[in-house]
Amino acid sequence: MAEPDMIARLSQVGDEFETLEHQLSDPAVLSDPSQLRILSKRYNHLGPVMEKFRLHQSRVADREAAQEMLPEAHGDERQLLQSEIDDVNAELPKLIDQLREMMLPTDPHDGKNVIMEIRGAEGGEEANLFARNLFEMYSAYAANMGWKVELMSTTLSDMGGFNEVTLMVSGATAWRNLKFEGGPHRVQRVPVTESQGRIHTSSATVTALPEVDEVDVTVDDRDLDIDVFRASGPGGQGVNTTDSAVRITHRPTGVVVSMQDERSQLQNRLRAMTVLRSRLFDLAERERREEMSDARRSQTGGGGRSEKIRTYNYKENRVTDHRIGFTIYRLAEVLRGDLQPVVDALAVDERTRLLAEGDV
Repeated sequence: MAEPDMIARLSQVGDEFETLEHQLSDPAVLSDPSQLRILSKRYNHLGPVMEKFRLHQSRVADREAAQEMLPEAHGDERQLLQSEIDDVNAELPKLIDQLREMMLPTDPHDGKNVIMEIRGAEGGEEANLFARNLFEMYSAYAANMGWKVELMSTTLSDMGGFNEVTLMVSGATAWRNLKFEGGPHRVQRVPVTESQGRIHTSSATVTALPEVDEVDVTVDDRDLDIDVFRASGPGGQGVNTTDSAVRITHRPTGVVVSMQDERSQLQNRLRAMTVLRSRLFDLAERERREEMSDARRSQTGGGGRSEKIRTYNYKENRVTDHRIGFTIYRLAEVLRGDLQPVVDALAVDERTRLLAEGDV
């Protein structure tokens, strides 16, 4: 966005900020917790932007005042005025760049918890073992970040890997950092089942979904088929003595969610509905993105799910994210939860692309 357009946009934001100030002092708003929360969130988001914009406008006024006095000034005074003009000219582009970045659209899911689903894909039992490695990596990363991890559902494979595992990651910054993880992850290593020492390539898929509320997506109970059955596998002494497992099928989309880890049928049903809402929301979002032009589709946020997004190469101690061409030779550390360098690189790429699109 050109600078004049940017200033005009910021002026409009200033008007919105003043309106919010008035609204937040309105007794009707103060007595409505839902509206108060929405308006307060927007007001707090715009506050730093307006502070920076006011600094920009103040420095523009300083330059204009100096330019008006310059023709009549002499000697040291003229030198001081010219120095002030030069300083402002050097400062304003930096302020504009900062404002442009602050005006980037916020992720509507920022602050939400994350539902992660990890499944073994290509490579048989080795893929399932790699799925467990990814689960352990995300669990360690969450611990490093101070997030809470809740295991929602697991299906173990024969050698202790995961056919699939579903977890909830709760934390204020969880979505901001984990939203890039969705897609196929590839591993290149010598499997424990390989007797000849040959390197194999296997893969596991990761789905990262924002936890959504009932107000975010409406599910009609009449569209659901709900089956209960006896749970099997790990889960406690009494896990498979009652019909506590739940399978929910959403007929219009064909989305199926099964939960069996909890002893209570009600708890499994509540968990299954939580995952179902998030999957349906993601499905609607992906359909919406498909309708957008290629130039505006997010390459890291939704496109290219059929392609491997990241490779973990054990022999070279290498992790490569193929979406942005980022490589780090710290595989062991990444698998132990030091994922932040990769996440930071993806976040920088996202910010750079948004700025390049010129809508701020």
